[in-house]
Amino acid sequence: MTAPAYRVSEAAEILGVSDDTVRRWIDAGRLPAHPGNRTTIAGTDLAALAASLVDDADRDRVRAGAVSARNRMSGIVTRVVSDTVMAQVEMVCGPYRVVSLMSAEAADELGLAPGVRAIASVKSTNVVVERPAPGHRTT
Repeated sequence: MTAPAYRVSEAAEILGVSDDTVRRWIDAGRLPAHPGNRTTIAGTDLAALAASLVDDADRDRVRAGAVSARNRMSGIVTRVVSDTVMAQVEMVCGPYRVVSLMSAEAADELGLAPGVRAIASVKSTNVVVERPAPGHRTT
């Protein structure tokens, strides 16, 4: 599966920062982008940056949305480790790293791979990961 590409505004929403911050990161070379009619960012590049932000000393400057244990958090898949039965899916949702264990079949059906956008639904000790509907925005 080919990772999708994201517009600057989508990348900003996924990372929980402003469009201007994403543009500054592109200008500084921190985030590779593909210029054109609309600048796009490869999902795998966005996932790599998202993963680095979790361990970044500046992570407190990354705006976190108001989330509670009952909320759904939009993010990007940064890693999937799968065997024949189970899959470990790692995501970054704003400044948060979220890990979910699910069946390998479910991860395959959802098309989860680094760079793919997904939603983590957190309640109690369970994390449910699902794909947003096409064109879905969580603001």
